Amino acid sequence: MEVTMTAEEHKMRTGRSYKLILLFAMVSMTMMFAGLTSAFVVSKSRVDWLKDFQLPSAFYFSTLVIIGCSVTFHLAKKSIQKDNKSATTTFLFATLALGILFVILQFVGFDQIVKAGHYFTGSESSITSTFLYVVAIVHLAHLAGGLISLIIIIYNHFKQKYNSSQTLGIELGAMYWHFLDFLWLYLFVFLYFFK
Repeated sequence: MEVTMTAEEHKMRTGRSYKLILLFAMVSMTMMFAGLTSAFVVSKSRVDWLKDFQLPSAFYFSTLVIIGCSVTFHLAKKSIQKDNKSATTTFLFATLALGILFVILQFVGFDQIVKAGHYFTGSESSITSTFLYVVAIVHLAHLAGGLISLIIIIYNHFKQKYNSSQTLGIELGAMYWHFLDFLWLYLFVFLYFFK
């Protein structure tokens, strides 16, 4: 006996599947960053570990900016659930602008690290600065994926693919963006206390 699904049941099942795949990917990324930060802690016992290293001020500002990204993405999701397309557009573009600002601030932070005399490679590099660069660059690579998905969401929004009954793309984007936000907060707090 063949069981047929309604369109609504199919949409719900598809949504759950996509969310589960995204959750699995986020767990995998979390494990990768847990490995990196564990290596950071183990390496701290080395003689060449910098004891007076200060996080660049740009990283403090970028932390505020990425929190703002999560807020605006959440507001975009809430707006589309109310079929307020103009507010959704505003909040999606605000998220994109803040995401780009976050990337710029990260590079400003790298520049501040270099100007302080800490290099990624070479004879003047240290294990501290190398780990900091690796962790921040790996996070930026994941953020690039978030920015690409956000551009696709904005494109789909302009193609009228989202409304109060069809929010899956924005929901997935918001989940991933909140994950990136949480991940940076974890890394920032970790680096602040374990540098």
